[in-house]
Amino acid sequence: MHNDHAQGILDGKVVLVTGAAQGIGREVARVAADQAACLVLVDRAEQVAQVAEELPASAKAVHVLADLETWAGAEAAVAYALEQFDRIDVCINAVGGTIWARPFEHYDPEKIQAEITRSLFPTLWMTRAVLPSMKAQGAGTIVNVSSIATRGINRVPYSAAKGGVNALTSALAMEAAADGIRVVATAPGGTQAPARTIPRGPGPEGAQEQQWMQQVVDQTVDSTLMQRYGTLREQAEPIVFLASDAASYITGTVLPVGGGDQGM
Repeated sequence: MHNDHAQGILDGKVVLVTGAAQGIGREVARVAADQAACLVLVDRAEQVAQVAEELPASAKAVHVLADLETWAGAEAAVAYALEQFDRIDVCINAVGGTIWARPFEHYDPEKIQAEITRSLFPTLWMTRAVLPSMKAQGAGTIVNVSSIATRGINRVPYSAAKGGVNALTSALAMEAAADGIRVVATAPGGTQAPARTIPRGPGPEGAQEQQWMQQVVDQTVDSTLMQRYGTLREQAEPIVFLASDAASYITGTVLPVGGGDQGM
């Protein structure tokens, strides 16, 4: 069994995964464990402990609670990872997700602020927090989870946040390449996921918001060539590929994973 494990494309790598309690982050943790990674699972929800426990015994997995919408949370998560493993080879930033669905003029200022805080800042803070140790070791890979919703309806603040993730990816890739650091991203399309154990927001506020959300779903499916949502596994596998040495000559790239919808 150990020999099979040694074939994993993340064998021996210390991989930090944010948003690991559910959704794409959780699936990435599972796939990375199958690929022999040592894992640091980060989330602000206590369910992250259960995710760590569910991984195979052969996966060296630890977990830590942190609110990555704050710099202090990101700094603490990185410090914990370095205490546990002395290095971070890969940082996968999977925290984010639209909270409300509505035309832009129906977002009040507090909602706009909340969307940016949720879907841009955790990636910005984590990237900044993990960079010094990667520079010191002269190697590292950052994989950001963006979205094809940069071209989509009823989610303008979220779209703006993900556009920020794309720009962070390309600009930092240019800056960090000389230090042996790759910075890449995937842009997931619509993804089927089980009911969220930790809700993203208050839920649709009545029939009007239900209708706005349905418009998002319809537009997302219509924009794909495959005319369907993807699975969590279909999102996680490309992320793990980009994190691995198989992608060693790829940096600054945002890979659309949206059934043919390229986003923008």
